[in-house]
Amino acid sequence: MTLKHIFIQNLKEFRKKEGFSQLKLAELCDSSPSYIGEIEIGRKFPSTEMIEKIAEVLRVEPYHLFKNKTIKNDDANNERVYPLLPNSMKIEIKCQIDKSINDILNKY
Repeated sequence: MTLKHIFIQNLKEFRKKEGFSQLKLAELCDSSPSYIGEIEIGRKFPSTEMIEKIAEVLRVEPYHLFKNKTIKNDDANNERVYPLLPNSMKIEIKCQIDKSINDILNKY
């Protein structure tokens, strides 16, 4: 799953968790409903400023919008996701993923 797909999935989940329609989220973010819809179907991607605004409205840290919830840091799940890798390599992969997310967020 790409970072963009993770963002879209998390955006929808957090929006619904707050009980917001696309219209309400757009209103709270000073945006248009069509723009939020375009983001959620992957046609557009928000600016850093808009990501920060969305995160604030949804009451989450911006990085949560990019966090892949299907990969946990516990050993049981790591065994299922990376069954043949040594633990040290699993930790390194997790660190590289976290660093990549931080680099993307800090780039803009």
